[in-house]
Order: sequence, then structure tokens, then C-alpha cells
Amino acid sequence: MYRDVLGAQVSQPEPQEEHGVYTVFVEMPGEGAKVELIHPLGDASPIANFLDRNPSGGIHHICFEVDAIDAAMADVRAKGIRTLSEHSKIGAHGKPVVFLHPKDCGGILVELEEA
Repeated sequence: MYRDVLGAQVSQPEPQEEHGVYTVFVEMPGEGAKVELIHPLGDASPIANFLDRNPSGGIHHICFEVDAIDAAMADVRAKGIRTLSEHSKIGAHGKPVVFLHPKDCGGILVELEEA
């Protein structure tokens, strides 16, 4: 659908063993919108519970690019938003990422990724 209907460039599935998922990167034409599709890599995948609750799939999380991950983490924490880890880690694009607590973000799991 993304390639044939919307004209996007779609990567081949890539295993991300350290994250327990396969990823497919979708780059939309125009303003550079990107979509990351994820699929469980084994039964211990962190998204397995999500798919158990949502067998048809759906949006697991959204991601926003930030200029500097450490500054962004300090900023959201100062505003009362919890992060799911104390420190950033390297995400699927090879850049530092951190996830914000869904209970502090209107029930949405939010990822911040350093540009």
C-alpha cells in the first residue's frame, strides 16, 4: 500500500535483534514524512503484548525528532513528563532515543529521537 498507492520508498524488513523487532522504513514523497513499521522478532518481543491486545495491529507509538536528546530529556522531565528509562539508548536508526511515559502523554507512547 505505501509503495504502490502512496508512492513511498519502502525498505526491506530488517531484524533489530537488540529491540526484538523487525523494522520496515517507509519514506513518503514530499516533505520527508517517515513511517517505521514494526513486527515482532520472536515471542519475547516487546510489542507482542500490544499485538495480543490489538490483533489487527495499529499504532504502537509516535516518534519526534529532537536536536539534542539529553536537552530534550531534561526539558520534558522539567515539565513533569516521565521517561521510561534513565538514559537514552540507540534506536533502530542508529541514533539516541528515549520513550516518554504514556500516562504523561495522553495515553500515547511517545519516542524522542536525536536528529
